[in-house]
Order: sequence, then structure tokens, then C-alpha cells
Amino acid sequence: MIKGNFIDNLPKVYGIYTGGFLAFIILMSIGEQMGMTSKAIGICFVAFTVCIYAIIGYLSRTAQADAYYVAGRQVPTVFNGMATAADWMSGASFVAMAGGIYFKGYGYMALLVGWTGGYVLVATLLAPYLRKFGCYTVPDFIGTRYGGNLSRFLAVVVLTVASFTYVTAQINATGTIASVALDIPFQYAVYVGLISILLCSMLGGMRGVTWTQVAQYIVLIIAYLLPVFWISNKMGAGFFPHFMLADEVARIGELEQQFGFVKNSAADLATVPKGLAGITKAHSAVNATPWAFISLALAMMMGTASLPHVMMRYFTTPSVKAARKSVGWSLFFIFLLYSSAPMLATLSKLSLIDPSLSTGIIGKSIAEVQAIDWYQNWNQANLMFVSDFNGNGTLELNEFFMGGKAVVLATPEIAGLPYVISGLVAAGGMAAAMSTADGLILAIANAISHDVYYKIIDPKAETAKRLVVARVLLVVIGFAGATIAAMEIQGILGSVIWAFDFAMSGLFFPLVLGVWWKRANKEGAVAGMALGLLSGLGYLIWVRNGGSGFLGITQLTFGIFGSAVSLVSMVVVSLITSEPSAATQKMVDEVRVPSGRTIIGKN
Repeated sequence: MIKGNFIDNLPKVYGIYTGGFLAFIILMSIGEQMGMTSKAIGICFVAFTVCIYAIIGYLSRTAQADAYYVAGRQVPTVFNGMATAADWMSGASFVAMAGGIYFKGYGYMALLVGWTGGYVLVATLLAPYLRKFGCYTVPDFIGTRYGGNLSRFLAVVVLTVASFTYVTAQINATGTIASVALDIPFQYAVYVGLISILLCSMLGGMRGVTWTQVAQYIVLIIAYLLPVFWISNKMGAGFFPHFMLADEVARIGELEQQFGFVKNSAADLATVPKGLAGITKAHSAVNATPWAFISLALAMMMGTASLPHVMMRYFTTPSVKAARKSVGWSLFFIFLLYSSAPMLATLSKLSLIDPSLSTGIIGKSIAEVQAIDWYQNWNQANLMFVSDFNGNGTLELNEFFMGGKAVVLATPEIAGLPYVISGLVAAGGMAAAMSTADGLILAIANAISHDVYYKIIDPKAETAKRLVVARVLLVVIGFAGATIAAMEIQGILGSVIWAFDFAMSGLFFPLVLGVWWKRANKEGAVAGMALGLLSGLGYLIWVRNGGSGFLGITQLTFGIFGSAVSLVSMVVVSLITSEPSAATQKMVDEVRVPSGRTIIGKN
């Protein structure tokens, strides 16, 4: 029995949790050997982990504003790093990242560079200073730093647009996993995923989400790394395959030349289900030029430093110094997964096209491939497709198609691993998507309840009433996100990239200049947020409707255009209007001092 303070006992609590989860994996392995069906294993993995998260959320319930909004500001650095990593490594990172690298090649490595490099900006430009400020939300900082309800409201608008775009992608990921694991249609599975998400955040707010995210990180990192090491050993790439990546990529190039590639005709491609791509490396604007790579990495870096749900995690640490350390731990825990994504994509492709492996399918008869169990399972989920375009009865390199979401989820089956590993990967993907969705929905609900309802509409509202409003908003926003996700308007990875662009268009420079430029004023911040978001959105619509783009800025990097407009408009308007008050400028000076009391204290 664990005695004493919960915070002091965190290593023991999560050590026991990790041991229990590993024991559950072993139990499922024994069940598989005894004849347990794959469907039953998948259901058990998803149900078991979701129930654990729900229990943590229930035990973390609170009626205190400080605990609900910022977890009481008592989360230790290592555990906040784990929670931040789980919050960060979304369904896009877990489910779609390796798929993007698989189909688009090195160009999508820009996402890894940008998303990791963004934490350097977070650590050096924002996180410690926003923690010193003492705010509950990002709009809380904007509203207090610049003054006026309009600046606070516009920050909420930008936050909502970016976070809602992001959350639809996460609910999409949970729906994909739930539909496969539970064998139900995707349109219903998104709501199953939503209910799982709300169970973690409804009662405990940030406190519940924090301790749930630590548990989710443990699940997702085990689920991601175990298959990589196992498949690598099985294929002879060594126990630590990351050092062999260059050799394996070269092997793929040799095999693609050996098999040859004939471009499919428009008539052929018309028969391929929507959203599936060919097995061979695709070429797109992402990896067309060095500038395309650099611009995408730059957009993701600035977007990372603008995302409100990321900034909120550093409001939960005990001190400014702890916030800075927490960023370092976040980077370490994120690196564990990001460094493995390229290897997983490489191993997945080799498993399919290397004829020396028992799992290779190129060159086999179409009928033989269609009879494989894993193909039938994923074909029924509309994530795999083969067709004999040239009529020779043999599967060619350009006749196998797969959805990007299937690269991570299906690879354990393709590589011939026990199905228990596929169940584990499904649970890991669910954990990744749920953890980020929790943080995003909470960020939107907290911003609206705290910065719109409490700060603007009803400043005298009691804490209990404020928390009721926040919880109602969680449900409303969640169901709206699930409804949009069910429409499948945009893929997981595309939606996530758009979210980063929206965030940087409206928030990056108002946040950075709010800390580092005392002359920045309310009028400049309003202009920067409004014009930045509108210009970014307008640019996206223009390019999506056939516009040629400007200086190589695409629909994936439109935030560069929006943030440039934001910067220019903010600087110009600030300089032609009156400077901030002496009190505000003194407050900015105090924010940059790493020690001392918080600026605005408790709200």
C-alpha cells in the first residue's frame, strides 16, 4: 500500500501502473496462444486502457479552479515532460507520421525537424515567461498583457480555430482505431472515441488530463517502440535499427529499380478507393525543393510555439525554473518516438516489397495476396486495395495501395508478429490521439469559459458555475469535432498541419512580442491577430481553389504568409499608436526575470 503525498509517490504509482500494463500484455499473449480471437484481443486492449484512463480521470475530479485549470501548479518536471509528450504526440505523430514518410519520402522529415525544433523556441522565447506571468490560459496572457476585451476575445478566436482543426484530426484517429478494433463503421466509431476522450477530462480538468496523459505516454511509447525493435530483429536489421536506416533506405531504392514501375492510367486510379496511395515513393511539393523542406520545417517550428494546448502544460509546473526543465524532458520523451518513425516506415515498406522476406507480396499472384488474412482485414476497413491493372495475374509494384493510417497500425500483422502486438499498437494509437484531443478540447473549453464567460460576460461568476460552463463546453466542442471528423474532409496529417499554420498566423508574434517588445500595444496585437488569421485563411482558400501560390508557400505552409502579415501589421500599428502604459512596460520587464513571484498571481 502506498502511503503519503500523491505527488511524492508518483514514481511508485506509475511504476506499478507500468508493471501492471506489461502483465496485461503477457496475459493477452497467453490468451492468443490459447485461441483468443484477434477481435477479442483488440477489444480487450482498447477497453482495458480506456477504462484505466477513465478511472484516473474520476479519481482526479476537482471543484477548485486552480486544480481544474492548471492542475494546482504542482506537476513535477519529469512527469510534466511525459504529459506534454503525450499531449504533443497526437494521432498524427503516432498513426500518420510514419505513413507520411512512407509515401512522401524525406520531405516529410521536415515535420520531425519542425515539431522538435519548435520546442527550442518554446524553451527560449515563451514557456518560462508565460509561467512567470501566472496566467491560466494563453488568451489570459494576451488579455492581461495588452489590455481590453477585444484582444482577449481575438486570442480565443485564434485558439478555437487552430485547436478545433487539430481536434478533428485526433477524433478521426480514435475513430479509425475504434472502427478496426471494435469492427464498427467509422462514422459511429468517432463518437466511441469521443466518449473515451471526455471520460478523461470532464471531472478533473487539467489535473485529470495531466495524470491521464502520463499513463497514456507509457502506453503509446511501449506500443510504438516494441514493434520497431521486434521487426528489426526479425528482418536482420539489428536490435537498434536506427543506425541502419541509410542501408535499409538504399535497399528499398534497389528493390524499386529491380521491380520497375509503370505509372497507372487515370482509368486505373479511378478504381482505387479514396484516400489510398501506391506502395512506391510518391513525389509531391513537400520534397520538391530545399525551400519546400525548409518552409515546412519553419512553419511547424513557429506553429509549435503558438499552440495553446502546448503552452498550457507549462502553466502547471511549480516554478519558472521547473517550466524550463520541463521543456527539456518533453524533448527527450518526444525524441524517443520521433527518432523511430522513419525506421518504422522503412521496415514497413521492406516487409512488403523485399522478396527475400516471407512477408514480401510483390511478385505473388493477385489471388494469393487477396487471400492473406491481414489484407482481408484492412481491405474491409477500406485501408488496403489491390487490382490486376495489367491483367497478368501477378501483383506489380504499382498495383498495391494503402492508406497512410494503415502503415503503423497494420505493420505488425504484415511483418508476421503475434496479433497481441497489433492490439498493443491500437491501444497506443488510441492513447496518442486521446491525450492530444483531451488537451485540445480542454484548451478551447477553458479559454471560452475563463476568458469569454468569466472575464468578459460574468466577472462575478462563482467557481462552481464557471466549472459547469467549462464542462458543458467540453461536451459541445467534442461532439462538434466528432461530427466534422466523421465527414473526413481532410486527412489526419493535413488537418494537423493546418492547425499549426492557423496558430502561428494569429498567435506567434503577439505572444513573442508580448514578452520581448515593450512597445507592442493593444492596437498592434489586435491588428496582428485579426489580419494574421484572416490573411492566412484567405491564402489557404486561394491556393486550395487553384491559386499559384506566392514564393513557394503552399497550403501546408500558409502560416508563413499569415504570420508575416501579423508581424508587419502588429509592428506598424503599434508604432503609429500610443505606447503602452508605464505599468504595462514594467510588467513586461518583470516577466523576463526568472525568479520572484508571478505577475498576476491567482485568478
